[in-house]
Amino acid sequence: MSGLLALLDDVAAIAKMAAAQVDDIAAHAAKATGKSAGVVVDDAAVTPKYVTGIAAARELPMVGRIAAGSIVSKLVILLPVLLLLQAIAPWVIAPLLLLGGAYLCFEGAEKIWHWILGHHEAEPETAQSLTAAHLEEQRVKGAIKTDFILSAEIMTIALSTIEVDDVWTRAAVLAVVAVLFTVIVYGAVALLVKVDDIGLHMSQEAPLKALRSFGRGLVVAMPTVLNVISVVGTIAMLWVGGSIVEHSLHELHVSWPHQTTGWLVTSLVGAAANGGVTWIVTALLHAVFGFVLGSILIPIVTVLLKPIAVLFPEK
Repeated sequence: MSGLLALLDDVAAIAKMAAAQVDDIAAHAAKATGKSAGVVVDDAAVTPKYVTGIAAARELPMVGRIAAGSIVSKLVILLPVLLLLQAIAPWVIAPLLLLGGAYLCFEGAEKIWHWILGHHEAEPETAQSLTAAHLEEQRVKGAIKTDFILSAEIMTIALSTIEVDDVWTRAAVLAVVAVLFTVIVYGAVALLVKVDDIGLHMSQEAPLKALRSFGRGLVVAMPTVLNVISVVGTIAMLWVGGSIVEHSLHELHVSWPHQTTGWLVTSLVGAAANGGVTWIVTALLHAVFGFVLGSILIPIVTVLLKPIAVLFPEK
């Protein structure tokens, strides 16, 4: 009898330890999620463009393929590589974040200059010259490539926030972040690309006139909604990119951007300002910094890097 009671005590202790571990993982995952949220907004804003112009019946299968590629990138490639780098060369995390942040600034600034100058992105081959299957394959590959870069940034930011020594806990937190963000992003994308179909169905089949009117409103509003999401995603890209670059430079002992932002925030809102106002002003300054940095990088990338990329054409 005493042996059974001892066993039950051991089981209870193990259960408590497991519960504490789960709580610890959840807490770290929540912190990492908050830090990476800006990149996630951009990821959700960028992806719908890859599904536009595709037959309605293929939209959700395409989103599913992109989501599957995203989860493979995060769990099979990025998670072990980042953990290995942190174990053998932790000093490389800050430069990786710096490069990722600079990339986000470049992408965001390039989009804004395209809007200002009236340029439109052109696909390597027009949709008219491709079969439906070829177009879908091309779009999925492009989306997975873009997602990989954004996922790398998400996972690196998440890893930089995990303050535990146990490698298995870090791995578990990263896995939770990877799955959570993939579900959020591609669940939102799936909803966005099907809202117009839902609205069309409601406008034709809903039993009440009010619902039919609402359905027609959804169909009419979706192009504007997608444009707004694109703008929000671009601003989030610049805000997150500028913030990452600034904090990464600070980690690398280049502190003047961080100090300049702090001085500007204090000058604009005062030292005793409301926390929400301070956050908004700081985010706007990071976005401005990101736009300036990205604008500087555009000619560098165009002149130096894009000609190199031509040497490695996609199959």
